[in-house]
Amino acid sequence: MLSLYAANGLVHWTDRDIRVRDMMLAHFAAEISAHLKSANPAWDIRRVEAPLLTPRALISEAYGEDDVFVQQQLSPHDLELVLRPETTPSTYAYMQHLLGAHTGVRLPLCVWQAGKSFRREQDQTTRHMRLKEFWQQEFQCAYAADTANDYHAGVLEPVRRMITTLTGLPARVVPSDRLPAYSEITMDVEVDNGDKWMEIASISRRTDFPERARFTGKAGQVREVEVKVLEIAIGLDRCVYNWSLAADR
Repeated sequence: MLSLYAANGLVHWTDRDIRVRDMMLAHFAAEISAHLKSANPAWDIRRVEAPLLTPRALISEAYGEDDVFVQQQLSPHDLELVLRPETTPSTYAYMQHLLGAHTGVRLPLCVWQAGKSFRREQDQTTRHMRLKEFWQQEFQCAYAADTANDYHAGVLEPVRRMITTLTGLPARVVPSDRLPAYSEITMDVEVDNGDKWMEIASISRRTDFPERARFTGKAGQVREVEVKVLEIAIGLDRCVYNWSLAADR
């Protein structure tokens, strides 16, 4: 990782960095898929890639104009677009498509993305890893709210273990110091890199999936259920940065 511009929060990633990131991305996807399947073999797990430009209307109101990069509107008819500050809205759009009529897709459904997101972070030195352009890997795992499985509690230790295994650093699970409005509970996974405990991942139980799921029973009756979402959000850039610290010692 190199800081070649005269600007904080913008970095170049080297061949070594990219190779490590790709390895971590694949490993995290395999491990989380295996864990979900072990908890419930019915999980349908899919990957998607969505545009980095996202309609402003889909972005949470928690992101103000000072937080996001907005595309200039050249005419009154242009759709207001922003560089996405997170992958969630576009993943939700695909999940709604899959759970719509005539697709045959049912809960529990996990859709994940890995790619870049963008935020207007305050200028800070690289050691804080508050990048303006960064890689995320986010898993949105939707399930019926009345399930007996506590997917959130069950995934905490597996995620902590896979992060400490790949970064080579001690990791811990702690309550998040900020509880988003969409979340019932959020826990963070942090690693000790010798300089500070740095947040690497967050694991939330979200309640903001836009619609209820509909099921047709054997007798033809339609049942609607509330949908909750287990979100596992991993900062791939931070994983690579901390791996490099451990590997280069």
